[in-house]
Amino acid sequence: MILTVTLNTALDITYRVPELRPGASHRVAEVSERPGGKGLNVARVLAALGHEVTVTGFAGGTTGRSLRDLLFGREPGGIADALVRVAGPTRRTVAVVDAADGGTTQLNEPGPAVTPAEWTDFTVAYAELVRSASAVALCGSLPPGVPVGAYARLVRTARAAGAAVLLDTSGEPLRRGLAARPDIVKPNAEELAELTGNQDPAGAAEAARRRGAHAVVASLGPRGLLAVTPEGSWSAAPPRPVRGNATGAGDSAVAALLSGLAEGLPWPERLVRAVALSAATVLAPVAGEFDREAYGRLLDEVRVSGETPAL
Repeated sequence: MILTVTLNTALDITYRVPELRPGASHRVAEVSERPGGKGLNVARVLAALGHEVTVTGFAGGTTGRSLRDLLFGREPGGIADALVRVAGPTRRTVAVVDAADGGTTQLNEPGPAVTPAEWTDFTVAYAELVRSASAVALCGSLPPGVPVGAYARLVRTARAAGAAVLLDTSGEPLRRGLAARPDIVKPNAEELAELTGNQDPAGAAEAARRRGAHAVVASLGPRGLLAVTPEGSWSAAPPRPVRGNATGAGDSAVAALLSGLAEGLPWPERLVRAVALSAATVLAPVAGEFDREAYGRLLDEVRVSGETPAL
């Protein structure tokens, strides 16, 4: 079983408009709602790839109930519910997709205020869940009330239980989480530069490894991914630029990396899968989904270069 953790879950709402004009009134051509938050997106993709997945984190209020209904009532099977209830309402995120140029404007609400008792309830439940997990994904931002060192604690708990850990967050939670020595971290280039002070992604990834990460996979946007690992360093990119809704593309890359880890794939094959899934997600009409036909085609088109020894 793969466990995904989303402490700041969300109800993702996507609006499609013919053309987005600041300050103007718009007629929305299409509306969709999906359960969101990085770890839930990861779980959906993992389930679609055939993996057994359990999701945990927080959910509360009417939006939390809607999120649960959508995730467990309408989604395909394969995802188990271990979300912890909280009193505060789950946040909403709104993506406005401009059909004219494919651009997306994102609006993110803050999460619910988590009480000390709710955080304790979660840590107890999490410690039990990781005992059955082969791999754990710790994803996204922290809601108010959760300690800034939360991910460091969760990494240590998972490692003590023998589960591999992928950490996908930013800022101070990432910095503290690195010290707990996760197996993989997946920042984007900007997050990596902020963490290390190094603007060169390869150099910054090496610096992040020295701070505790076993392997670093950096998202380079349209240029694909860079991986710096004990086995070597590789880069992978899509064969051509893709246009569409990029919401969830990074989460699909995380799902691919976890599935490759669970299946024992070598790093170059993990990166091919991650880039293909990420690009196929951009091409899908709804956040958190991927275009299966495009994914199958891209698996044969993504190329990996590198294989230089990691320093």
